[in-house]
Amino acid sequence: MSENLKVAVIGTGISGLSIAQMLKQHYEVTLFERSATIGGLIKCERVQDCLFHKVGGHVFNSKNKDVLNWFWKHFDQEAEFIKAKRNAKVFFGGRVIGYPIENYIYLFDKPTVKKIFSELLLLNQSPKLSPFEYDNFESFLRNNFGNTLFELYFQPYNEKIWRTDLSQVAMEWLEGKLPMPNLEEIVLSNIVKEDETNMVHSEFYYPKVEGSQFIVNRLSQGLTINTDVNIKETSKANGNFSFCGYEGFDKIIYCGDIRRVPDEWKALLREKGVDVAYLEQLKSNGTSNLLCETDDTDISWLYIPENFTRAHRIIYTGNFSPTNNRGSNRKTCTVEFSGKVSYEDMEKEIKKLPGNLTPLSFNYEENSYVIQDKRTRTEIAAAKEVLEKEGIYLLGRFAEWEYYNMDKCIEAAFQIAAKLGVS
Repeated sequence: MSENLKVAVIGTGISGLSIAQMLKQHYEVTLFERSATIGGLIKCERVQDCLFHKVGGHVFNSKNKDVLNWFWKHFDQEAEFIKAKRNAKVFFGGRVIGYPIENYIYLFDKPTVKKIFSELLLLNQSPKLSPFEYDNFESFLRNNFGNTLFELYFQPYNEKIWRTDLSQVAMEWLEGKLPMPNLEEIVLSNIVKEDETNMVHSEFYYPKVEGSQFIVNRLSQGLTINTDVNIKETSKANGNFSFCGYEGFDKIIYCGDIRRVPDEWKALLREKGVDVAYLEQLKSNGTSNLLCETDDTDISWLYIPENFTRAHRIIYTGNFSPTNNRGSNRKTCTVEFSGKVSYEDMEKEIKKLPGNLTPLSFNYEENSYVIQDKRTRTEIAAAKEVLEKEGIYLLGRFAEWEYYNMDKCIEAAFQIAAKLGVS
C-alpha cells in the first residue's frame, strides 16, 4: 500500500462515500458524481421546510457488528440519532391490519382463514427446503405460505413492486432481507396476537435532523468530490487511468450502473468471454415518489398489496423525526409507486388511500430496484474478476446488481477496502 496511489471513486451514494472514507487515510481519493448533488438514492431535500426523501425512506440498522462499529465512529448515536421501533402495517380490504400479514390471518373471513391454515398445515408435512433450493421467488412463496395467501397478498404486492413475473426472479436477492416463515410462530401469533419482533428492520436508527441527507453530509466531510462529471469513456496508459481531463489514477472504484460502463470496459469484458449483452439488458424499476401531508398516525410503513391503486407503500417519514414536519402543522409521508407515474395520476391515486393526503412535491427516479434472475450473480462475478485484474472494482447496488440497503453497501465497501489492503 502506498499513500501516493490515486483512487477514483465514481458515484457518491452511500457506497461511494463509505469506501472513500475507508481509503482516504491510505490513498489519494477523488470522487466523481455525474449529477449536481451527491447522495445517490439516499439524498433528501426540504420542501416548504418539510423533509422529502426523494427515493423511499432510508434508515440505518445492521446485524453486522463491523458495520455498526464503523458507522458509529462517524456519528454520535445518542446526540444525533433517534432509535425507533418499526411499526409496519398492511392496508387490506379497506382497513389497516398488522404486518407481516401471515401473523394476522385471524382478521380474514372464516372460510379464508380455514383455507389458509389448511394449506399451511399441508405444506408443513413436506420436507423443508432452504430458501435457495427453490427454483424461483414464486415457488418459494407458494410452497411456504400456500396458494391462497400467495394470491391474496404476496403475488399482487410483489408484482406491484417488481413489475415482473415472479417465477423469473431468482431467490438469491432474498438473503438477509426477510425471516423465513415458521408454522409454529404463525399459529402462535394468530392465537396470542402479539406483534412481530424478529423482523429484519424491527428497530432502526434515524438522524434527528435532515434524515439520510445528514448521513450523506457527514460522510462527505474531508473528501474531494467533483460533481457534474459524466464519465462515458476512460483510457489507460502506463498503468494509469484518465477520463474527463483527470489523470493518473491507479485504481477505479465504480459505483455506477453496470449496464452503462465505458465502452472500452465492455470491449475488455467481451474479449474475456463475459456476456456483455446480458449485462446491458439487466432489468430494473424506477420509482415515483409523492411527498404528502397526512393525518396523524403512529405507522412507519404501510404496505398496499391490492390493485385498487398503483401505489405500493406509504413511508411515514414524518414519524421518524419531528423535524421532518417542520414546515407543516400535520405529519408528512412519502407515497411510493413503481415505475414512472405522472404527478397528475399520483394526485388521483392518493385519494384512494387513508390519511387525507395532500401533495407537496414529487420525484421520479429512473432506477431504484434491481431485479435478478438466475444468471445475474454468475455474470456479475465474471465481470468483477476481469475488471479487478485491470484495477477496476465494482461496488454498490447498481454496479453489483444487488438489492443493497445502506448497511449492505457499507459491508460491501469493507470487501473492496480489504482487497486494497485496508482493514
